[in-house]
Amino acid sequence: QVQLVESGGGLVRPGGSLRLSCAASGNIFSLYAMGWYRQAPGKQRELVASITSGGSTNYADSVKGRFTISMDNAKITVYLQMDSLKPEDTAVYYCTVRIGSPYADFGPWGQGTQVTVSS
Repeated sequence: QVQLVESGGGLVRPGGSLRLSCAASGNIFSLYAMGWYRQAPGKQRELVASITSGGSTNYADSVKGRFTISMDNAKITVYLQMDSLKPEDTAVYYCTVRIGSPYADFGPWGQGTQVTVSS
């Protein structure tokens, strides 16, 4: 079983920055990618960014140029550097993994960390 522990959320003013971290542990074999999703109140969960173990990245259009995803393969930890934050970035952010192949679903999920962007 895979465990994911997120940290780094909080309250920040518009234009500010936050860095999220997620450490994976447990029964991880053939890790293909790690990713961050978010869910705002009343909205569906959406992909924010993902990164493969080879370093290929993918971003939602809404965060391109503002967010940067990175991964430490040795520590099995993924980071999300969030800059120029906007109120619409307010959401619960979830870490996840993709195991085995690019066609596998993402899962399981971390417990989530709240990010609130407000003045």
